[in-house]
Amino acid sequence: MESLKVSVGYYIWRRRWPGLDEITVKFVETEAELEGAVNVRMRVFVVEQQIPPEEEMDDADATATHAIALRRGQIIGTGRLLYLDDGGVQIGRMAVDGQFRRQGIGGLILAFLEEEARTQGVGRCLLHAQEYVKAFYAQCGYMEHGNLFLEADILHIEMRKEL
Repeated sequence: MESLKVSVGYYIWRRRWPGLDEITVKFVETEAELEGAVNVRMRVFVVEQQIPPEEEMDDADATATHAIALRRGQIIGTGRLLYLDDGGVQIGRMAVDGQFRRQGIGGLILAFLEEEARTQGVGRCLLHAQEYVKAFYAQCGYMEHGNLFLEADILHIEMRKEL
């Protein structure tokens, strides 16, 4: 990673190898950006993982804070932040298009959402990690909590992090 710049609502990340330009992570601000975030989720969760669309889209989308990752203006990743009644937040619907995975983009989205939670005075995050990516979240400081469970017929584990 060459640089990480923080300003209000944005993270900019530059990679050293050719083909991956500047990546911007920002809040969703327009209907077109929200549609782009939904399209990434549909490609990842509905097409790749065969989750029914009616399970992927839920009522929480209306109140969530959504973030997107862009490359050359194209939305390639997304995640959302939900404020919980107990004063914490839940991060979810983390998705990055297949060709851009394992390049740190998910980590940028996660860090962006965590920073927003901190800015709002939140001290803890939880998420439901798909079992096969729990190591990613552990590398980001999340600890497993409880037992594996099924969500959308996929094994998940609750993970938590103090901010």
